[in-house]
Amino acid sequence: MQHITFSRFSTAASENSSFPKIKIEFRNVRAYCKGVMRFVKTTAIAAVCAAFMTVNVSAAPEEGFTSLFNGKDLTGWTLMSGVGPGYVVKDGVIVCPADGGGNLMTEKEFSNFILRFDVKLTAAGNNGIGIRAPLEGHAAADGMEIQVLDNEHKSYANLKPWQYHGSVYGFFPAKRGFQKPVGEWNEEEIIADGRHIKVTLNGEVILDENLNTYNSDHQKMLNQCGMLRDTGHLGFLGHGTHVEFRNIRIKELPYTQTDNVAPEGFTALFNGKDLEGWHGTGWTPLSRSYFTTNEERQNAQNAADKRMREHWSVKDGVLCYDGLGRSRDNLHTEKEYVNFELLVDWKIEHLGDSGIYLRGTPEVQIWDPSMANVGSGGLSNNVKNAHDPLVRADKPIGEWNNFRILLLDDKVTVYLNN
Repeated sequence: MQHITFSRFSTAASENSSFPKIKIEFRNVRAYCKGVMRFVKTTAIAAVCAAFMTVNVSAAPEEGFTSLFNGKDLTGWTLMSGVGPGYVVKDGVIVCPADGGGNLMTEKEFSNFILRFDVKLTAAGNNGIGIRAPLEGHAAADGMEIQVLDNEHKSYANLKPWQYHGSVYGFFPAKRGFQKPVGEWNEEEIIADGRHIKVTLNGEVILDENLNTYNSDHQKMLNQCGMLRDTGHLGFLGHGTHVEFRNIRIKELPYTQTDNVAPEGFTALFNGKDLEGWHGTGWTPLSRSYFTTNEERQNAQNAADKRMREHWSVKDGVLCYDGLGRSRDNLHTEKEYVNFELLVDWKIEHLGDSGIYLRGTPEVQIWDPSMANVGSGGLSNNVKNAHDPLVRADKPIGEWNNFRILLLDDKVTVYLNN
């Protein structure tokens, strides 16, 4: 168990180094330490609705909804990993034929929303609704999938509870018994509001869960950490069976974020007013054993706190470092943490170099990408395993970036700007 630390400078530069003194700022620092998962920063989405009658005449949309399907073609959609004919439009309906499939994704991305649609299954029908998913990759793992399935077919008699219709695939099981017979239309609604997911089928709520409550299987959470995403594409995830969709419409749910106020399930690490709950760090994460007595440790802590107050401050709700201190005048939490999800906004100036230590080590790198042509979010002191970020996702210097960091056992997952 160790602290979370904001480092001032990650190089081994000495106190008299010629490296530039860089100002660094942090805000919205909060952690969820019970298990995982809470979306913090979501972007409002445009909403839509369409209801096509049997004669293909559009019904009046519900207030605030907008259609995702024009009833004629797949304008606004893109097919990924298509099989055979993929998806086709017939009589105002999107059809995934038995010899087709793949992922039919919206071109637009969505965050918090109410999605409504009708779905009709054939015998053994199997599909899914991808939400907040990337176009590339595995939609159910890199995003999230709400299952679509013919629950009553004998071939599905022995599935896991979370594999049935309406479930958050891999995690939360939906109630069964509210599906209409094969060949009839079902009305479905999916609400995604932060980490709260609610599914209603034919007027019955079959799932109502907060993703933050799941913490029973760390490996599964690492394998399907797409639930950490706060925005992404919607889509139909075909699996080689005939399934039909119509009346597909969506409504935005507004999101407002209050700086330095922890979202549900999180605890604020920074109150936006002062340095309460934080200490200076006068040693490296690996040098704690150098102190042989409590008195030595306390003296070092007092000296570090004094230096910390000289260079770290709070201005307008932002935690700031002035760039004038020594290379290891870091700031660490008073409390120690084991497994957690950490959310933090940060920005730096030109040639800035900083980081966030997790449990004392490793360090999640923050720096100006021009210094090494590598973006932020890597594990700079990871020696035996990979340490560079998979992609460069930094915003321009001077703009706010968002980290979502999941630490489970010996695995670190870092999302930078989603």
